[in-house]
Amino acid sequence: MINVNTFKPGITFEDDGDIFVVLEAQHSKQGRGQANVKAKVKNLRTGSTVIKSYTGGVMVSRAHIDKRPMSYLYSDGENIILMDTETYEQVEIPVSHVEWELNFLKEGMIVKIRKYKEEILDIELDANVVLEVTEAPDAVKGNTANNPQKKVKLETGFELETPMFISEGEKIIVSTETGKYVGRANK
Repeated sequence: MINVNTFKPGITFEDDGDIFVVLEAQHSKQGRGQANVKAKVKNLRTGSTVIKSYTGGVMVSRAHIDKRPMSYLYSDGENIILMDTETYEQVEIPVSHVEWELNFLKEGMIVKIRKYKEEILDIELDANVVLEVTEAPDAVKGNTANNPQKKVKLETGFELETPMFISEGEKIIVSTETGKYVGRANK
């Protein structure tokens, strides 16, 4: 059992028969009332993100999640196909469970699958990934006041805002949690 007061990002727990991972946790106390915990959590079975509220001190069951490295092969539209790097066994995960993560996946990338008992739930990416810029408009002269940004397209099809100096063919570091530009990758 785990106390909701100890919630922090990355903790996995079971509630109402579903498995959740904490993305954010906010603790609040009002006057003489009880403390409350609001947690932004991801349902690992459905892939949906919800806000759950708990009264402080409530206990929930800890979910022991096994993580195993696998190589991303491809997506067939309905499922993503991954291969165990040791046994060469292939597994499928529904695209609906990994819609956000698909923005950062490229062929051959090593990811971790999350398993609860024998059920494969979803995948976990590194906090940051290096991806190549495939489309980047030229910087517009005179449009350089107040931290200018431009929208670029990555090799995975994901679009994000980057500084004006980023050009096509460059490799950049992108946060997989926020989808934001982190910096240039070392050449």
